[in-house]
Amino acid sequence: MQFVINRDYFVQSVQHVSKAISSRTTIPILTGIKIVADHEGVTLTGSDSDISIECFIPKEENDQQLVDIVQEGSIVLQAKFFTEIVKKLPSDKIEVVVQDQFATTLRSGSSVFNLNGLDPEEYPRLPQIEEDNLFQVQNDLMKNIIRQTVFAVSTAETRPILTGVNWQVENKQLICTATDSHRLAMRKAAIETNIDELNFTNVVIPGKSLNELNKIIDDNNELLDIVVTENQVLFKSKNLLFFSRLLDGNYPATKNMIPDHSKTDIILETKGFLQAIERALLLSRDGKNNVVNFKTLEDGIVEITSVTPEIGRVTEKIDTKDLSGEELRISFNGKNIIDALKIVDSTEVKISFTGAMSPFLVRPVESDNALHLFSPVRTY
Repeated sequence: MQFVINRDYFVQSVQHVSKAISSRTTIPILTGIKIVADHEGVTLTGSDSDISIECFIPKEENDQQLVDIVQEGSIVLQAKFFTEIVKKLPSDKIEVVVQDQFATTLRSGSSVFNLNGLDPEEYPRLPQIEEDNLFQVQNDLMKNIIRQTVFAVSTAETRPILTGVNWQVENKQLICTATDSHRLAMRKAAIETNIDELNFTNVVIPGKSLNELNKIIDDNNELLDIVVTENQVLFKSKNLLFFSRLLDGNYPATKNMIPDHSKTDIILETKGFLQAIERALLLSRDGKNNVVNFKTLEDGIVEITSVTPEIGRVTEKIDTKDLSGEELRISFNGKNIIDALKIVDSTEVKISFTGAMSPFLVRPVESDNALHLFSPVRTY
């Protein structure tokens, strides 16, 4: 195998596929990046058997030659070294030559690296996916959906299903839900599809996969193809394939948890409320005690207090934009509320309470496509 390639494109693709590679894999060949050169261009693949990423660099794009292929072939190179080498090579072109016994030479400018490659035939094949359940979402919307749900997934491995985000599609609408059993984030978005009867539930994508996808896709309004199968999801954009396995098991039914009535409704300015809770938690030691007490007062004012016995207490009164319904005292985990307020795309939020011991809702005032549900904290 022998080819000469544009360095910037090569570096970007190598960095993309290396996001899928884990140093803790049990299959030695997966510590490498697979490189295949054929008459169309160069394809790079990285995988840790949970996530697989494939990047393609065409021979030419926009009348600019990116790759010159002298001899077709394939090789697997150790990702750990290869990624660092490619980033630091001096010239804007890189030549890759593979000789007998997988011995590989990288040349760029006056710099030459000789690397020992691995047998590409041992590298697992990427799954072949039937594109029956295909729909499309704009890249920037996808990034937004991920940002507004992934933060709420569980980090505890005790219930693995909760470490993922549950996707379901009905009536050409995608509903994404994440919960760690103390808080829940839900985001809805319209999708584009040619399949009229596209419906699925209980597609649970690992939060880690979505975080990696978020880093790779561009922030633009081009369409991202999404294909869902029994145990895999595939995201396709220009010259990029991103596979992730789905989590096994049944995602808890969250629809019934969301209250449809409320006893107290409050509208607050998002930024002011966020900063007030951040101040309330300044006295909590190392994030151990994140409990914030919240109560309604006369004249549309609410009071936030937080007490840390050995250190002291903090109290702050906040003006609301609107306050209606019964009086209320409730305690909640302030850190969870901060996480949600940081990603709300709205200058004001509406908070709906159904009592001091019931879960409460936080919603953006300016849109009805997102909601957050929180369990209160019992403080006796």
